Amino acid sequence: MLRKHFNKMNWDDNAYLISKNRYSENSIIAEVFSENHGKTSGIIFGGTSKKIKNYLQIGNKIHVNYNAKSPTRIGYFKIEIVKALTPLYFDENQKLSCISSAMHLIKLLTAEAQSNKKIFILINHFFEILTSNNWIQEYIFWELELLKLLGYDLELKNMVEKEVIDEKVNYFVQSSTEKKIIPNFLIDANHENVDLKILLKGLKLVTDYLEKSILKPNNLNLPNSRTHFVNLLK
Repeated sequence: MLRKHFNKMNWDDNAYLISKNRYSENSIIAEVFSENHGKTSGIIFGGTSKKIKNYLQIGNKIHVNYNAKSPTRIGYFKIEIVKALTPLYFDENQKLSCISSAMHLIKLLTAEAQSNKKIFILINHFFEILTSNNWIQEYIFWELELLKLLGYDLELKNMVEKEVIDEKVNYFVQSSTEKKIIPNFLIDANHENVDLKILLKGLKLVTDYLEKSILKPNNLNLPNSRTHFVNLLK
C-alpha cells in the first residue's frame, strides 16, 4: 500500500501544458494533462525565468518529473521540452486561439488526478488537426469526441429528422418549442470544404450543448478563450 502511495507522489510522464499562473516572483503553478496520470497541478521553481518561460507555452508537449511530499499538498514539477508545438502558430491567430480554447476545455472538463489515455491521445490528434486544410471542421468533430469521452455524447444521428426540400436534404431536431436546423456536415461524413458560415453554426450547436447540458448544471461558465476563438473566425 505504501509503495502505491509513493508512486502517486513521485512520477515521470509526458504531458501537455494546459494552464499556468504566477505563484511567486520566481515560480508558477502549472497544470498539465499527462499520459498516465491525467490532470495534475504543480509548482515550477524558476518558471518565470527566460530559459524556462519559453518552454511554458500553453499547448506545448513536455516531459514532467512530479514530486510531492504529501498527497494533500501541491507537488513540484521539473520539466523538459518534448515538442514546442504552440510557437509553430505564433503567426496564425486563429489556430493560436484554437489551441488556447482546446486546452482550456481540457482543464475545465476533466477531473484532477484521473488517468485517461484516450483524452491524451485525443490531444495528440488535436495538433495533427491543425495541419489539415479543413482544420476548423475537424476541430468541431474533435470537440464532439472530447465530450463523448467525458460521457456527454450528443448522438446527433439518432436525434435528427430528415426532410428534402427542392432536392436539398436538411436535418433538424424538433422540440416542443422550436425546430433547430443541424448542419449537414455533422451528419453526412462525406462533406468537405464546408462554408465558414455553416461551420460557425456547427460550433454554435456544440457551444449551446456545452453550456446547457454541462457547464450551467455545474455552475461553470463558457471559457473566454472559446468565445475569443469563435469571434476570430467571423
